Amino acid sequence: MKIHAHALLFDNDGTLVSSLASVDRCWTRWAAEYGITAEEFARVELHGRPAAEIAADLLPAEVVPRAVARIEDLEVEDVPHGGVHLLPGTRALLDSLPAERWAVVTSATRRLAEARLDAVGILPKTLVAADDITRGKPDPEPYLLAARTLGVDPAHCVVFEDAPAGLAAGRAAGMTTVALTTTHQAHELRADLVVEDLSALSAQVTDHGVEISLRG
Repeated sequence: MKIHAHALLFDNDGTLVSSLASVDRCWTRWAAEYGITAEEFARVELHGRPAAEIAADLLPAEVVPRAVARIEDLEVEDVPHGGVHLLPGTRALLDSLPAERWAVVTSATRRLAEARLDAVGILPKTLVAADDITRGKPDPEPYLLAARTLGVDPAHCVVFEDAPAGLAAGRAAGMTTVALTTTHQAHELRADLVVEDLSALSAQVTDHGVEISLRG
């Protein structure tokens, strides 16, 4: 199977890097600070959504801005403590791509995303973060903004995601979707292609864009 694209758009957490240990530590502490019970916390979908939306599901509106600033501080402060590492295949795939052919599209704030990416040595030329949009995944806005920034037709973009919300955003944007089973099981993920992680894929740059293939 080969997928032809003009640009590749990558979610960050769960796709390029894993920060699950850090996320668990920080959000558990945050929930305790705001008096949120384990039962209340368990009912909210965390992965692949902006912190502001998660906080709004759990707290009164007047508390949300302060609570969002608090979780951002906790997560940024946790980065140096080994809470972030590259997922298999990330380095090889990104190193094979020209900087103008790919972007990172994350539900994290720019400050947090840059801290995590810097920790593992990834420096994207194009980064779309929660600060840049008004509607987060599963809305298509983040991916449409990335395509527009790269100057590429959305129909010629491929989205790489590990979360249902992100895949829904990619589909709504009219893009090809590739799901990674790094945080969810395959049956939970609706995509054009489902793989274990980025190590299953290779990229070949052509005169017309990028050709993505399954390895071996």
